[in-house]
Amino acid sequence: MIVLGIETSCDETGVALYDTRRGLLAHALYSQVKLHAEYGGVVPELASRDHVRRLLPLVRGILAESGLGVGDLDGVAYTAGPGLVGALLVGAGVARALAWALQVPAIGVHHMEGHLLAPLLEDTGSEPPLEPPFVALLVSGGHTQLVAVDAIGDYRLLGETLDDAAGEAFDKTAKLMGLPYPGGPVLAKLAGEGRAGAFRFSRPMTDRPGLDFSFSGLKTQVLLAWQKSDQTDQTRADIARAFEEAVVDTLVIKCERALQQSGHRRLIVAGGVGANRRLRSELVERGARIGARVYFPRPEFCTDNGAMIAFAGALRLQAGLSEPDEVRVQPRWDMATLEAI
Repeated sequence: MIVLGIETSCDETGVALYDTRRGLLAHALYSQVKLHAEYGGVVPELASRDHVRRLLPLVRGILAESGLGVGDLDGVAYTAGPGLVGALLVGAGVARALAWALQVPAIGVHHMEGHLLAPLLEDTGSEPPLEPPFVALLVSGGHTQLVAVDAIGDYRLLGETLDDAAGEAFDKTAKLMGLPYPGGPVLAKLAGEGRAGAFRFSRPMTDRPGLDFSFSGLKTQVLLAWQKSDQTDQTRADIARAFEEAVVDTLVIKCERALQQSGHRRLIVAGGVGANRRLRSELVERGARIGARVYFPRPEFCTDNGAMIAFAGALRLQAGLSEPDEVRVQPRWDMATLEAI
């Protein structure tokens, strides 16, 4: 089964072709970072319009790259939520129109299920094979969650952020110190130039039981430290490192706790912050220490992309699931409501 995947939940237009026999055939991504940079954040209306401009040329491009035509498609998968409603409707409209014209099934994919399954996308050689049950850390600009995965589609929320997501905290902290948009990746890079121990921030909610997170207080600590400092480039790097260490330590502590409480010995990490080098290194080290194995998608599949949607959609379509011929999206969507396969 060859499935076209379409991702338009926010400010990145992603498309991909996934074959259930041969794996990922082609994928392409267009980022709107430059478009939104002058506003310091995503402007929903501009995002929607740019998806309209970019989506069909990207689809034509991956079909040409793989040597296929639209008639070779056996199904279409698209992000139906959560996300920006206008952006979601662009992808859903194109996907539904294609599926209707080709008389093939289409299915709306939960954006976070796409992220959660991304580490399985290219997992062909691990022993034992990566499959449920496991614990998943979903960590991005919009979400920070720990989820017990008992089967694909059978998800139990173990803990989540009570305020800012980790990626959101990275972006907002970068903005506090005058770093350019998008600030999170810039701050993470700058942290590599910081001096160990120059600053130290708290590890929020690690001194109490439970698996919930809170990162808003870290922003306040950074703001106070920055305002009281000499505000040199080195100080900015030192604060960036201390902030990154605090976020990473918090995530690692909670992941270890989730593994111990669930009894699972496998952890997958997905979402944009999952590309952070310090987080990857610390989780692998901690996992080895407690006898757990940690899996990541390749960095380009940590951020929003069409490949994860094509893969997640292919699993559901292959299981015989599809939906009525209607353009329907869910800007807010609880992953616990998904049907297990």
